[in-house]
Amino acid sequence: MSTKELTIEAGRAEKQYWKDLWTYRELFYFLAWRDILVRYKQTAIGLAWALLRPFLTMIVFTFIFSIIAKLPSEGNVPYPIMVYAAQLPWQFFSGALTECSNSLINNANLVSKVYFPRLIVPTSAVIVSFVDFMVAGMILLGLMAWYNFVPDWRILTLPLFILIAFAAAMGAGLWLAALNVEYRDFRIIVPFIVQFGLYISPVGFSSSIVPEQWRLLYSVNPMVGVIDGFRWAILGGQSNIYLPGFFLSLGLVALVFFSGIWYFRKTERKFADII
Repeated sequence: MSTKELTIEAGRAEKQYWKDLWTYRELFYFLAWRDILVRYKQTAIGLAWALLRPFLTMIVFTFIFSIIAKLPSEGNVPYPIMVYAAQLPWQFFSGALTECSNSLINNANLVSKVYFPRLIVPTSAVIVSFVDFMVAGMILLGLMAWYNFVPDWRILTLPLFILIAFAAAMGAGLWLAALNVEYRDFRIIVPFIVQFGLYISPVGFSSSIVPEQWRLLYSVNPMVGVIDGFRWAILGGQSNIYLPGFFLSLGLVALVFFSGIWYFRKTERKFADII
């Protein structure tokens, strides 16, 4: 029987870190699957909650922004489809942000006692939110069938925008996960960030209603580009992307993603002592 040797060497953990991510991949699967089971096992309606929450939010937004505020849709697209095309990436982002921020605290016993790449913990939290995202996508298919809406070839580009949304959620989540270990105030701040972000992101309305002179400034919110990208892919020719704003949002997503990894790695070695 072959045995593995553990070599204790100064700086080894740093040099082998990215290799260790693959070595500990089973822990990643375990954490993600455990969180998925915990989330739905003791709920009365189980996975249906992942469908009910975005569906009810879509109805409320449609009523407020379309019926009461009389805001236009994009082209001839039914307003509920336009709203839901934006709600999918926003729900994924906000859910991942919340789960990531608390991931290290919720796994404090594991973090403080066992060595493994800590990056596995917030990444598994993002995967849990991605499962919700995939489940909620079924409602979009139902809406398309109800309104007889058929997307065009742009729907093939949707995986690209999903990847951008994943990078935005991962980058922001790593920042908040690391900050929450050192400053527990972020457990209170994160829900406010999520709520405030919903209001300033074009979820219930089209970003095209923003005056032209403010479009670029509005795109400083990275989720504007992500949401516009989802709508462009799902709604087809009925939706247009404001390219300067999209590329600005894309650049900010890249900045948040790579800086999130950098800050997480910088502070990771202190987690076991602080947590």
